[in-house]
Amino acid sequence: MPASETSSTAPIAASAPTTAAAGLGVRSAKKLATRQTLLDAALRLMERQSLSSLGLREVTREAGIAPAAFYRHFADLGELGVALVEESLGCMHELIRDIRTPEAETEDIMRRTVDVVAEHVRADMPHFRFIARERHGGVAAVREAIAAQLDTYIDELVEDLRLQPGSEGWDDGDMRVLGRLYVNVIMLTAADLLDADVNDLAAEERIIAEALTQLRIVSVGREHWLTERPPADE
Repeated sequence: MPASETSSTAPIAASAPTTAAAGLGVRSAKKLATRQTLLDAALRLMERQSLSSLGLREVTREAGIAPAAFYRHFADLGELGVALVEESLGCMHELIRDIRTPEAETEDIMRRTVDVVAEHVRADMPHFRFIARERHGGVAAVREAIAAQLDTYIDELVEDLRLQPGSEGWDDGDMRVLGRLYVNVIMLTAADLLDADVNDLAAEERIIAEALTQLRIVSVGREHWLTERPPADE
């Protein structure tokens, strides 16, 4: 019966890796789902408090899992916070991409900037609130992660600013300062919008108008920087 044995056992041997892979896939999906549940729970709790004031048991209770299960996903709450930074500032990458229009006129870019910031803040308030609070919060690893992410946004903006005619003659250091000014306006505007009553349209209009004024001031300074710049210290 050699032939029949071969034909009957071959499918079993072939299906074994597939079954094992399917099992690993299910376990991996469950682990990712639990990890996301922890992130979501922490983000909900931080609507009312800072990361440094959170307790591990508080987070796991909110997530509906056993405290011991937390350590299968994060070493501590600081590591969870860094993961939230990556998740939260993913939307900022999208925001920066929406603003990056080097071919547009300066006034168009400024107006688009404040409109896009307001739109993104309204759509994702918990993540923006987390970043606004923890940017200068008590957890060093999270502060550093936010700073590193913001530096990447500055790099992205500098790439676009260099494509604009007004950037001719600017050195690298000054160009990064300019990029940082734009990013700071974005972050401060987002924080102001978070603090405003969502139903107070007049307050939102004032914040947007002030942000636009800040960007215009930066733009005017940019136009005159090369001629008005103080001489470098010898």
